[in-house]
Amino acid sequence: MTLTDIKNIDLSKHTVLAVDDIPMNLLLISKILSRININISTAANGREALDFIAKNKPSLVLLDLMMPEIDGYEVLRRIRENPETADIRVIILSALNSNEDIVKGFNMGANDFITKPIILEKLTSCVITQLQLVDLAGR
Repeated sequence: MTLTDIKNIDLSKHTVLAVDDIPMNLLLISKILSRININISTAANGREALDFIAKNKPSLVLLDLMMPEIDGYEVLRRIRENPETADIRVIILSALNSNEDIVKGFNMGANDFITKPIILEKLTSCVITQLQLVDLAGR
């Protein structure tokens, strides 16, 4: 999907939360997604992410796995076990790329899994697909 393919889709009504403990990764993700007119918020760790999610309920969470204190798996577990947030779409973005890591992510409820380094087109396409699914679900 190219930028011209999405001209008639209103992505600006969605908020995407990017969660990563590396500031440069958050900057990169923000820069990539700003090209498609999405509201982007960031969190530097799992605790910040959970606080943001509880207050704002984003349409989509882009979640790193390797973070101090509360790792991405624990954030995902808490999102899925809370009835208020269980339906939030989650894409894992991680340098962890073994079959076990990927299967664990999906088994815990991730909607997609992207390995780092991030490929611009793949991230953009996955985000658009997940937000289209949010729209279809009527949320």
